[in-house]
Amino acid sequence: MDSTVFSASMSGVGAHFLYFAMASIAVVVFVVIYIAVTPYREFALIRQGNSAAATSLGGAILGYTLPLARAVAQSEGILDMLIWSSVALVAQLIAFGVTRLILPQLSGDVNEGKLAPAIFLAAVSIAIGMLNSAAMTL
Repeated sequence: MDSTVFSASMSGVGAHFLYFAMASIAVVVFVVIYIAVTPYREFALIRQGNSAAATSLGGAILGYTLPLARAVAQSEGILDMLIWSSVALVAQLIAFGVTRLILPQLSGDVNEGKLAPAIFLAAVSIAIGMLNSAAMTL
């Protein structure tokens, strides 16, 4: 590899770490907000072996990170990425709210470890994330 190519490749490493760090922080912020909004305590339930809690939270995280990844890839800068990550966060909160309207017993079902409603919530979360990601245009 010639030194020019190596230098060009290395020049992007700093930006990579910055975007990766900011996106990682955005995921943590999303999880903190999401679990604050949900009426059940996902991590406590997951520690107890509740697959429904793990499924629903995992789907929400995937549904959030799909558009976040798109925002990282196409943003004009960190602020632009953070704006789009906020849009993705709001979309996931709306998806959760709508799913609770469709399945009013969702919270109790997840607490009881019922997988069917959790899988449905995860699927809705991922679907919204995919649509949100596809809708992000320059």
